[in-house]
Amino acid sequence: MNWGFLENVLSGVNKYSTVIGRIWLSVVFLFRILVYVAAAEQVWKDEQKDFLCNTRQPGCENACFDHFFPISQIRLWALQLIMVSTPSLLVALHVAYREHREAKHKKKLYKDKGSMDGGLFLTYILSLVFKTVFEVGSLLIFYYLYNGFEVPIMLQCSESPCPNTVDCFISKATEKKIFLYIMGCTSILCIVLNFVELMYIAWKRAWKCFTRRYVPMEEKVSLYSRPPVSIVNKFVSADPTVNTEDSITQQTHTAENQTVQS
Repeated sequence: MNWGFLENVLSGVNKYSTVIGRIWLSVVFLFRILVYVAAAEQVWKDEQKDFLCNTRQPGCENACFDHFFPISQIRLWALQLIMVSTPSLLVALHVAYREHREAKHKKKLYKDKGSMDGGLFLTYILSLVFKTVFEVGSLLIFYYLYNGFEVPIMLQCSESPCPNTVDCFISKATEKKIFLYIMGCTSILCIVLNFVELMYIAWKRAWKCFTRRYVPMEEKVSLYSRPPVSIVNKFVSADPTVNTEDSITQQTHTAENQTVQS
């Protein structure tokens, strides 16, 4: 499966994401897509061929494999990656819609086409909600389909057309279990990052509304609470040279009067 297209799309969405959103993208690239492509695909490559049962009854192995693995674990993992990455496209599509509007009206309609405000803010919130829902839903489906994240070495099967209860063996069971643990841990990490990003965006939005509403009022209150300045004080502060000249003249007259009296 070629993951280049998905990687290019998510890289384009990266410039419209928050700091926590960029961390989420890094986790998806390094610990999910890269692990899937480099190692996990090879482990599950011939899973049905390596699924063996101690019987020669035709069709028994296929029936048992279909019973224990109604959908391949590796394909469910790939489906999960696609589902949790697709909502990020909503942000890129919204930005493309803004660019189309500006090109259509031939004027600048937005200060910044990628700024997190208005409809783009709601689109980003929806994408986070969808990603979280898909992550949780995929983990629940995985847990209930395979009874957890354990991969037993041996399974007992009595499905038709097996003549009796037969023992079936899964190849690379321990290695598959390790990769399933990696998948589960990275999914939980991505869910936590989505919740943290939601709280971060909500706090940032609330702080922006608070400063826009209350900070100008505080400035007005401080402006009106200043003591009034009298006209005389204004005059004195505006022309200090007049006061100094008057004081010098008064000192000169006082000295002359003292010399005359003496």
